[in-house]
Amino acid sequence: MGSVLFQGCATSPVNENRASQKQPIQNILFIAVDDLRPELKSFGATHIHSPNIDALAENSRMFYNHYVNAPSCGPSRYSLLTGRYGPTSNNAIGARARALNKRKGEIPASMPAWFKSQGYTTVAVGKVSHYPGGNMGKNWNDPSQPELPDGWTKSLMPVAEWQTPKGAMHGLAHGEIRKKASEMDVFQAAEGGDNIYPDGLITDEAIKQLQQLTKEPEKPFFLAVGLIKPHLPFGAPKKYLDLYEGVEFPENPYPNKPKGPSTWFNSNEFMKYNRWGKNPITDEAFAESVRRHYAACVSYADAQVGKILQALKASGADKNTIVVLWGDHGWNLGEHGMWGKHNLFEEALKSPLLIAYPGIPQPGKSTEAVVETADIFPTLTKLTGLPMPEQPHGQSLIDSLNDPNDQGHAAYAYWRDNHTIRMGNFRLTHMGDKGFALYDLASEEKETKNVAAEHPELVKTMMKALRAKMKQRDKF
Repeated sequence: MGSVLFQGCATSPVNENRASQKQPIQNILFIAVDDLRPELKSFGATHIHSPNIDALAENSRMFYNHYVNAPSCGPSRYSLLTGRYGPTSNNAIGARARALNKRKGEIPASMPAWFKSQGYTTVAVGKVSHYPGGNMGKNWNDPSQPELPDGWTKSLMPVAEWQTPKGAMHGLAHGEIRKKASEMDVFQAAEGGDNIYPDGLITDEAIKQLQQLTKEPEKPFFLAVGLIKPHLPFGAPKKYLDLYEGVEFPENPYPNKPKGPSTWFNSNEFMKYNRWGKNPITDEAFAESVRRHYAACVSYADAQVGKILQALKASGADKNTIVVLWGDHGWNLGEHGMWGKHNLFEEALKSPLLIAYPGIPQPGKSTEAVVETADIFPTLTKLTGLPMPEQPHGQSLIDSLNDPNDQGHAAYAYWRDNHTIRMGNFRLTHMGDKGFALYDLASEEKETKNVAAEHPELVKTMMKALRAKMKQRDKF
């Protein structure tokens, strides 16, 4: 099995006083799941088979209103890894890397760099930043072009028969590589074990790294694991699709393209794959098949999560480890006439966030607090007792972890020239010259009715908050 390895370097000195702080060492196991909607049993879904994430939820705080800062892999992971609002392009992390090389000392530390500077061993396996393995270049495997040059002690991506990280990212079973999307099936369910798709190999490597890290209990670790599925194309071992035989899926409550200005898009990422001449917008039977294959990918990813958590427990390090599970954004499965993520509706912005650690108050309780991805970095800093780095844009979630009834704060997101803010039960979306829309998420109509005319003062308040957020964004 081949691997791509990048050796990183710290940007600031190790905190030598850490060992004398007389506080428990808190390891971090961070699991990122690509394109994961909050459709899990523990998040209220009745049709999804997700036993391992649900078991984690029993010891977690589940954030039912967690929103990403951008509905696309690159900019969403930028906010995760920096705690900041940034560029909207998928190359956001790469743009930061190039700026960092030119302006050392001027750009705030990334999350892995900060933990590394405080004495942590930081390891990434799989898709944690935008590119699996964390390197850029033609096939995303050039160690001289790391996405986070200030971050990981090492960053790994097993590639095996997929040959390169780029090949594995959109790979189907047994080493099939996407050369032309129109010639690759949009979904697949192949016979075989978990390792016929790349996530099985990512999981094996993650467990290997975890076992190595736990051999040195006096040295804290930050292990980040990035699973690729359920990202397109929707391929998973057939045994996971079989779980949904005879299972009734809920109806799409908002099947139609929105009327009036909106952030609707043409689902081009999905539509460019081979669909056998079918369109899920007009063919309900095909739409059902797509949903089932997406669900199979969720169950496949869930199984990998289970293996990693089992290895953590077997090591004994679970008693001293914070576990975070995060979806990098949601995904429209036909809602508002879209199949994909590049929009600012709830389905694209809301994703699961679970945080578990020994001694968490009221484990297993969910919270309706409105929070955002940029909050994760300051939260982990607080939980581990480290000094806070240069103030990130996100806020610590300690209050919500201590009290599930905490209300959270405004959540900001952006995509291209569009910006949105969620405050309480309302979402305001500004679409540049096309205008704006206010949605009441507590109403039956939700995001199918613009209620801006009914709440002029609320629009003013939310627009002021939105503009303040827009001014904060990093630009490179």
